[in-house]
Amino acid sequence: MNSPGNAPDYGQLAADIKRWAVELGFDAVTIADADLGEAPLRGLDAWLAAGQHGEMAFMAAHGTKRARPAELVPGTLRIISARMNYRPAAAKPYEAVLADTQAAAISRYALGRDYHKVLRNRLQKLADRINAAIGDFQYRAFTDSAPVLEVEIATQAGLGWRGKHTLLLTREHGSYFFLGELFTDLPLPVDPPAPSEHCGRCTRCIDVCPTQAIVAPYQVDARRCISYLTIELKEAIPLEFRPLIGNRVYGCDDCQMICPWNRFAVDSKEADFNVRHGLDDVSLLSLFAWSEEEFKVKLAGSAIQRIGYERWLRNIAVGLGNAATSPEIVAALEARTQDASELVREHVAWALQQHGAHERSP
Repeated sequence: MNSPGNAPDYGQLAADIKRWAVELGFDAVTIADADLGEAPLRGLDAWLAAGQHGEMAFMAAHGTKRARPAELVPGTLRIISARMNYRPAAAKPYEAVLADTQAAAISRYALGRDYHKVLRNRLQKLADRINAAIGDFQYRAFTDSAPVLEVEIATQAGLGWRGKHTLLLTREHGSYFFLGELFTDLPLPVDPPAPSEHCGRCTRCIDVCPTQAIVAPYQVDARRCISYLTIELKEAIPLEFRPLIGNRVYGCDDCQMICPWNRFAVDSKEADFNVRHGLDDVSLLSLFAWSEEEFKVKLAGSAIQRIGYERWLRNIAVGLGNAATSPEIVAALEARTQDASELVREHVAWALQQHGAHERSP
């Protein structure tokens, strides 16, 4: 903690922090007060009460801490909110992948290294720079890994506004970026909140959602969201959603793809977010042929690895069920009808039915 008799110039420190953050690879940094008000908590409570968090029990597990940062980290006065672009420059366009029913569509954020590791490392380096300048201070770094209302914090810090798809938007960079936070005990000057949102009457993100998961502006029912269904859901994917998932095997970028503000999206400068193992342009059949060992080795250090091999195969089986029928696809599915996983077997059987090939499966 800082000595009262040796307090730094917090205005200059805030300016230095923003400069250091850019030097460390962040694309923008702003500062929010730790008091987010009561509106975010009311919104969260209503969403949870409606059950729209699905199986994500962690969303309800921390009481008011998610909306009250000083309860999560006692002593927090300010939150340094950071943004880092992630869209890989050389990736095949998402729209082109979606159009090829035999290709595997993977969210752009997951094509490279796990963002949790990248951002936490940079946030730690930023904290180290602050420590070197002023001495010890209290802080904790977060990146989509704790009960933190990241978009609300970023909005109140003026980093952008919440779009109707619930993601943060900026006029200059769209929405293809990650957020990270440093909770601190430093009384830094706060940035003004973002101006009123700039979505106007546009409803493109709502209209394009394959499963109609955006049930109202600024409200997503996770139980219908393809990102939830392919990543967070541990059980069988509900039958009603399987045909709507198409070839999306990990996440879904449709609401970002259609957003007019992403005409201004900027490709990432971060090498860690470059495409690995050709995942931007790979066939469903190729991925379905991976052994569990290949899955672990090729996706080491990737955000995808956390869903595990079983759910990976589950998702790809659905994608194959939605692909244009071919002898190769039917043969690949039939080869997994005796898979050790009941979850995989169920989705393989469904996929074969989609191709009218169930009678040939063992």
